[in-house]
Amino acid sequence: MMEENTNGRLSIVATPIGNLGDLTFRALWNLKECGVIYAEDTRVTLKLLNHYGLRKSVFRLDAATEDKKAGEVIERLEKGEHVVYVTDAGTPGVSDPGARLVRHIRTNMPMVKIESIPGPSALTAALSIAGINADRFTFVGFLPHKKGRQTALKLLTKSEIPVVLYESPHRIVKLLEELERVAPKRVVTITRELTKVHEEVLSGTPGELAQIIEEKHKDRGEFVVIVGPYGV
Repeated sequence: MMEENTNGRLSIVATPIGNLGDLTFRALWNLKECGVIYAEDTRVTLKLLNHYGLRKSVFRLDAATEDKKAGEVIERLEKGEHVVYVTDAGTPGVSDPGARLVRHIRTNMPMVKIESIPGPSALTAALSIAGINADRFTFVGFLPHKKGRQTALKLLTKSEIPVVLYESPHRIVKLLEELERVAPKRVVTITRELTKVHEEVLSGTPGELAQIIEEKHKDRGEFVVIVGPYGV
């Protein structure tokens, strides 16, 4: 007879990036059946849980506390608990916390089951409606704010395949102005307010897009920016 595995389970759950209706049935089931939830921001996660009428213990585990709280998660898994981890929106570990937590668990508790509960991701959502060839692309997440930013910009404008990055609303115009200086004729596609009522896709040169955003006050919501390949 096989010895029963008394270790717990860690579920990495993707959550909606805007439209709460995008939560998958499997994700909902895990949120309902788990013993405890660790979240990037408890306030955001509680809004999601309240929307679905769920009551759970939720503890904060963000980028600043990921290493420290990993030990706490390990203690729960040793007791056989089912632990769920979520970030504010989308898939944990993709420009969000989660990777270090998973690494800690794999290193210290190799027998524990770590499962992916896939779902929404701003990266794939943007590519699906951008109308570009995405057979190959480079994803760089958020560019550095200061040190290394200009080097990163120059490298991505030399890429022979599309480059995808994230940008916040208060920095989107600055990014487009920077791209205009290093690659003024490059075709750039941006998506905003993905999965929400005002979801929008804009395409043009960096200068054209910066003008549209400033004149029409479209600097709201999170942005996915797709820089077309070099020579196109």
